Amino acid sequence: MLHKLRSLLTALGIIIGVGAVVAIAAYGEGSKQAALADIKELGANNIILRSVRPPKSDEQEEEDDGGGGRGRRSYGEESQLSVTPYGLTRLDLRRLDTDSIQPIDEMVPLKKVGNFVYKNGITAQAAVVYGTTPAIGDAIPMTVARGRHLTQQDREQVAPVAVVGADAAQDLFRLEDPLGNSFSIDGQRFTVIGVLEPVGLATGRDINFDIYIPIETARARFGDQRLLPGGSAAELIEINELIIRVPEPSQVELIADKVRRVITVGHPEDDVQVIVPLELIKQEARTQLLFTIMMIVIASLSLVVGGIGIMNIMLASVTERIREIGVRRAMGATRKHIIAQFIVETTTLSVIGGVLGVLTGLALAGTAAILANFFPGIEKPIPVAWSMIVGFVAAVVVGLLAGLYPAIRAAWQDPIVALRHD
Repeated sequence: MLHKLRSLLTALGIIIGVGAVVAIAAYGEGSKQAALADIKELGANNIILRSVRPPKSDEQEEEDDGGGGRGRRSYGEESQLSVTPYGLTRLDLRRLDTDSIQPIDEMVPLKKVGNFVYKNGITAQAAVVYGTTPAIGDAIPMTVARGRHLTQQDREQVAPVAVVGADAAQDLFRLEDPLGNSFSIDGQRFTVIGVLEPVGLATGRDINFDIYIPIETARARFGDQRLLPGGSAAELIEINELIIRVPEPSQVELIADKVRRVITVGHPEDDVQVIVPLELIKQEARTQLLFTIMMIVIASLSLVVGGIGIMNIMLASVTERIREIGVRRAMGATRKHIIAQFIVETTTLSVIGGVLGVLTGLALAGTAAILANFFPGIEKPIPVAWSMIVGFVAAVVVGLLAGLYPAIRAAWQDPIVALRHD
């Protein structure tokens, strides 16, 4: 208390170190939770298979440049349209729907169709149309706000009906009620039977722009060939995406291994991507943990620097208080009393520094959380209790260790020499 500024500067290293540990841990936890939330939206019980365009081989590149030979790009002698077949097929569905790959609750195929979605000249640029089954409502978190979802009867009747995402409905029917109204997909008219409630990302995309029609209708009206923008090329895909829903998360990895084996045999060109959200969740958690540990280790260096600062000041304090030490020894104080005196002082400094450091870290995390509300690119920090406990305990331990040598040095001062010290 006699040297307030010096005491504050002595504890400053501890304050910065603990504050950095708390703030970095909070930011790491916030980033982890944000990443995990994005992955969990894919569904922890789901296995997702996606058709992906395979990388071109040397032979295919030669054909694209005008070379001869049998090309997968040609779709008949008369047509100049370049067609590329790849991805999941209906045969894959039959191969996966066997007793060897069990237990499975549901397999939900999605077939992407159409290029232009419009109503009265208004085009929904971001809308994406998928042919699917009624089970899509269970595989992807969605709720019908108005109307109904697809039914088995819609599939059997090959009905021209659609369930429209919230944003797609707003783009198409700006001044009209979507329910019961109609719109066009590449010139084919469809009637809206349901409008979905607004939701976040799911299966890696914004499903608010999705439009779902019966998969039988999609195949009957649009076929498997889909013209690409530009009109000179097309792709032949029977199924764009397949969501396999497993009863329990504990069974996901086992079923995923079986699925990979089946798909590998039927698709040697790697034109099917298997995504297991549960594996991504575990991998992301490990990555974030390693990142947080690394950053905390770096931040802990400030604690070491703070400990060196405490030791330095206490050594200077011992030199300044030699006469005081001699007087106390002459009055009967033992070496243990002198050691305790200096240990108490360093511990007090480190405890105060630890408390102020925790408060500083929380203040930094709170400030970042406020900024995150205005800047979407900033992840909102989430303070975690363990970082405060670890930071505070580390500060106290560093203070004790830093004060131990100066305390021992003070205790071993010769009382007679100390009394004569000016």
